Order: sequence, then structure tokens, then C-alpha cells
Amino acid sequence: MSPRGTVGEARLDSAKDAYGAGRDVRALCVFGALTALLVAALVANLCVGTVSVPLNQIVPILSGKYQGETASQVIWNIRLPRLCAAALLGGALGLSGLLLQTLFANPIAGPYILGISHGAKLAVAVVMILILGDARVMSSWMSLAAAFCGSLAAMAAVLAVSRKVRSASTLVIVGVMIGYVCSAATDVLITFASDANIANLRNVSLGSVSGVNGGQVALMAVVVTAGSVATFLLSKPLGAYQLGEAYAQSMGVNVRSFRLAVIVISSVLASCVTAFAGPISFVGVAVPHVARRLLKTSRPQVVIPAAFLTGSVACLVCDLIARTLFAPVEMSVSTVTAVFGAPIVIWVLLGRRRQVG
Repeated sequence: MSPRGTVGEARLDSAKDAYGAGRDVRALCVFGALTALLVAALVANLCVGTVSVPLNQIVPILSGKYQGETASQVIWNIRLPRLCAAALLGGALGLSGLLLQTLFANPIAGPYILGISHGAKLAVAVVMILILGDARVMSSWMSLAAAFCGSLAAMAAVLAVSRKVRSASTLVIVGVMIGYVCSAATDVLITFASDANIANLRNVSLGSVSGVNGGQVALMAVVVTAGSVATFLLSKPLGAYQLGEAYAQSMGVNVRSFRLAVIVISSVLASCVTAFAGPISFVGVAVPHVARRLLKTSRPQVVIPAAFLTGSVACLVCDLIARTLFAPVEMSVSTVTAVFGAPIVIWVLLGRRRQVG
């Protein structure tokens, strides 16, 4: 080998090392910023509300040393379960959207856009109104199981369509139509439901994390943690699949098993959100794009945790706005996420149009 070739290879290796180091520094900065935003959002959700709780009382209340009964009850019974639910479900939406966008190779795929969340909502309504009626109270496990079955059914319909159409826009339109059909069927069921069932279906229909309790948060934590770990374990197959099925197969990925795993995991995450908060719009679509743009990369190893953190921050901020903007009147969190998420989706579509043009 000539000395010139040796020098050239050394410079190339040095450039690669510099690029890798720069990318790692950027990722650390992004994760540091997202963590700081998450902490700030958590503290704001604890302090701000109809009953204001000073910041210096938060630690004594959480440690059980504060004697103020009203503030303690507000924090422990209302705000703490609610902010935990918002953080967990926001992260779940971010991961579910990331998985679906990779599976369908569609930048605006998401559990809400493709009708998967609406399928879960319909299944919960069917079980609550037609099967259980007024005889039994629907437990959290039953609600989660019903939502999962509804998510899988909607996913199966979307998959069936995706095999017949190659256009990303057509697939999205079909998903939206599936969502409309499921929402219409749910509305028909609610029309004939009892007052008790209508009250129980309120959150499932509107998209809100109000009214969650500690037991529900514990179940959310188990399901979302399991789904998040499973998603991260798919990092390498996800990275290969982003470059096409043929490339993934050449890298030793069992495409059929991989697709099945993505379907199950994304359905579990989406159904967990719908079972406890109802359909929350646009978070699953917008968050993965925000995470990729912040990191300047599509590597699943870093995008997956970033999508979870971004989704958590987004839902916490939107829920804070939903319950305080017109207090004491409270909006659904889905209303606020639509206001912020829809422009991001439009931005993604316009960006793709410029690339095509």
C-alpha cells in the first residue's frame, strides 16, 4: 500500500470519527433538553391548576411530611395520577406512531390517522354496552383487552388495504374512513346506552386523562414499559427495514416475524392509550418527526427513546393547557394535541411535496 493511500484512509477514518462524535454530542444535548423539559412539565402539572400549590410544598407533600389536607389530596388523588398517565400514554403514542410509520413506509401513519384508536374505542363500547350492560363494572384489564382486540381488528383492515394499494395517500384516506366508520358505530351504541355507561365512556370517546386513578396508572406503567422495551429490542430490525424489505432480508431479518411483532406492539401501545384516555389525535404522527428532526438522524437506537420523551412532554404540556386555559371548564387533551399536531403533519406533507417536485 502506498503512503498516499495510507494517509487518505487515515483522514477518512478521522472524518468518520469526528462525524460520529458530533452525532453523539448532538444526541446527548437533545436528550438533556428533553429530560429538562419533561421535569419542568411534571413540576408545572403538579403546581398549576384551580388550586395552586407552591413549588416549595411539592417535596414535603410527596414525602408525606406536609400537613395541608387540601393540597395533599389534590396532588396525590388528582394531579399525580393524571400527570403519570399523560407522560406514559404520550410516550406510548410516540412509539406506536414510529412503529407504524416504519411498517407502512408512510410519514403520516399513526394510530389515530389509520383508525386503529377508533377501532379500540368501538371494541370498548361494544363490551361495555352490549356484553356487560349494567350488570357488571368494566375493569381496567377488561377495557385494555377489549381495546387491544379492537386495535388488532382495525389494523387487520388497514393491512388488507395496504396489500392492494401502493399509494401512501390512499392508505391514509382508507384509514381515516375506517376511523369514521368506527366512530359512527360507537356513537350509535352510545345512543342506546344507559346513563352510567355513557358516563364511563366519556373519556374513551373524548380523549382525556382526567379521572385516572393509581391502579390504572400502575397497569399503564406495566403495559407501556413492556411495549417500550420490546420496541427498543427491535431497533436493529427497524433500522434495516427502513431501507426496504429486501435489504432487511439480506441482513438476516425474518420479515414476517418482524412485521407481526410490530403489529402486536403498536396495537398494545395504541390500545393502552385508548382504554384509559380515548383516542388522542396527532401525537403519534407528529412526535416521531419531531424526534428525528431534533436528532438529525433516523437511527432507531436513538429515535426510539427520543420519541418516547417527546411524546411524554407533548402530552403533559397539552394536558396542562387543556385543564387550565379555560379553568374551571376543562377541554379534552385531544383538542389541544390537534391544534399543535395538525400543523406538523401539514409541514411534513409540504416537505414531501417539495422533495417530489
